[in-house]
This record gives sequence, structure tokens and C-alpha cells, in this order.
Amino acid sequence: MSKVLFNYILKNFLKNFFIVVLIFYCFGLILNLFEEIEFFKNLNVNIFLPLILTSIFIPSMIIKLLPFIIFISSIWFMMKIRNNKDLLMLKIFGYSNIKIFFILAFTSFFLGWIILLLINPLTSSLSKYYEITKSNYSKDVDHLVTFNRNGLWIKENLELDNSRIIYAKKLSGQKLINLRIFRVNDKTNLVNQIFADSADITNDNWILKNVTFFEKVDGILNKKKIEVMEIKSIYNLEKINSLFKNFDTMSFLELITNYDKFLAAGYNKAFLNQSLHTMLSMPFFLFLMTGLASIFTMSTLKKSDNTRLIILGLLTCLLTFYFKDLSLALGQTERISLILAVWAPVIALSFFTLIGVLQINEK
Repeated sequence: MSKVLFNYILKNFLKNFFIVVLIFYCFGLILNLFEEIEFFKNLNVNIFLPLILTSIFIPSMIIKLLPFIIFISSIWFMMKIRNNKDLLMLKIFGYSNIKIFFILAFTSFFLGWIILLLINPLTSSLSKYYEITKSNYSKDVDHLVTFNRNGLWIKENLELDNSRIIYAKKLSGQKLINLRIFRVNDKTNLVNQIFADSADITNDNWILKNVTFFEKVDGILNKKKIEVMEIKSIYNLEKINSLFKNFDTMSFLELITNYDKFLAAGYNKAFLNQSLHTMLSMPFFLFLMTGLASIFTMSTLKKSDNTRLIILGLLTCLLTFYFKDLSLALGQTERISLILAVWAPVIALSFFTLIGVLQINEK
């Protein structure tokens, strides 16, 4: 009987979880589809492309919302078994509040690790495809910046229908190392090119050092050596770093195995750590959010409290979301350690959950 009851709890809890995931996916699909249609409205593309891109973008968004999805799933499941008296029957057959809590919480915990190790690599690959496809159609030069295994690539539109393509082997501190800058006209003919050992990109006026300048004059490429040269760009260090705060294209496994390679390629260490620890904290976050949902619903068996639980659940989601954002903001502005900022919501929720578990265990 014990195994049957355990399977009943597990099966119905996971069923609710996947239903909530599907609901979030459908809402995300509808909302993001309008944005993709707006992006492609003046481009000659297949009518299904916006739908395809939307469908592969949503999974990465779902992973970010998993703590709230698992909380809603847990609240829904607990309210359902409480309202149809199944919770009372489980208690009669020896399933205490604390036992039910641990079954649900550890299911969420292991589900988090399965998603990190198996699902996240797939969603990161889909995000890469999404970014590459969008960049191929993008006419907004502010988004034509990318890191790959070869280094940093930037494309800028200049005056007189000229474009500038910038390549740097890596970003080291406030400098780009081993620069190659190519300026071309609207017919993609080379106007000039610049080779430099480094460039200080602290602000929009880049300071290039040990420069070799090539300029085409009357069909002849003239070469000039310049010790220090200044160029104006629409990018600076802060703006480039801000473009790569979103690490959806990197999976958890990729961050662990290629951490040093990403650093060598110029990725910001602070944001790499933020992304790594955010992913690492997710299973614990799922455990605690499930715990909170169990605590709220097990505190009473009255059906009349359903409305109160729904309102309390929504407020909890909002407060957790804002506390998480506030903590990250403090970390990013160096008020507290960035790693501590990632784990602070988990630590805070742990205290609330511990107190709540002690209370429901007495009932």
C-alpha cells in the first residue's frame, strides 16, 4: 500500500508540473510570437520562421521561471488533494505532513538536476540557433556583436554608407588584444584597415597602440606606422559586457567544462560566476519553493481557505522575484559578493521553510 500511495503522490505531482509548464509555454508562445512577427514584418522570410524561432526561444525562458512554475504546481497539487480529502486519507495510511513534504521537495530537487544535466544543454543549443538566425536577419547594428571560439566580432555602420568590422582575439581587462579593423563601403570594397596590438575601450573613444594603418589611395594600399591612434566607436567596455549578461546560449555542463576557455576568450568572470551559481542554485530553489507551497497548504484542511492560499501564493511569487532581483542588483553593483547575491534568496527561503516545516510537523 505504501508503494501505491508513493506512486500516486509522485505521478499526480509530476502531472500537475507538466500541465503548468505547458500553460506557461503556450502563454510565452503567444506573447513572443507578436515580437517575432514585428521583427520580420519587412523581411522576405517564410511565414513559419517567426513561429519556429518563438517555439525554440520559449524553453530557455521556462527554465528561468522554473522556481515559480514548481511553486504553482505544488500549490495546485496540494490544494487538489486537500479539497478531495486525499490528504486526509494519506494521513490515515501513515503519511504525515513532513513525509509528504519531503517526497514533493526531493522530487523537485532531483527534477532540477535532471533539467540542468539533460534539458539545459538542449535549450542552450536552441538559444544559440535562435541568436544566430536573428543576427543573420538583423539590420540593427547595436546587436551585431558576438563572441565565438576565435574571439570578439563587432560590426558598426558608419557615415557615408560605410561599415566597420572589428575583430579582437580576446578581451583582457579594459583592453581588446590583437585588433583587426576593416572599413568597407556600401559595395563591400575595402577603404582602409587597421592592425593594432591593443585598444583601451574604457569609453567610446578607443585608444589604439602600436598601430599599422593601411589606406587605399588611387588603387594603391599605403602603409603607415602609428604609435597611438584614437577612433570613435558606439561601443565601450560597459556596453559590450552588458550585451553578454545573458548566458542562455551556455549550458551548465558547458560552463563547468569550458570555464577557463571562456575566461581566456574574454568573457567577464563576474558574469560567468553569476550564471554558474544561478544554475547551481536552481535545484535548491525548487526544493524550497515546493516546501513553501506545502507549508501554506498543509496548515489547514478548510476548503474556504483556497482564495487566501491563491492570493498568498501570488504574493509569495512576486516577493521572491523582487528579492531575487534586488539581491542580484546588490551583487552587480558590488555592494555584496556576487556569489552571495545569487545564494541569498536560497538562504533566506531556507530559514522560512525550516520554521514552516517544524510547524506543520506538529499538526
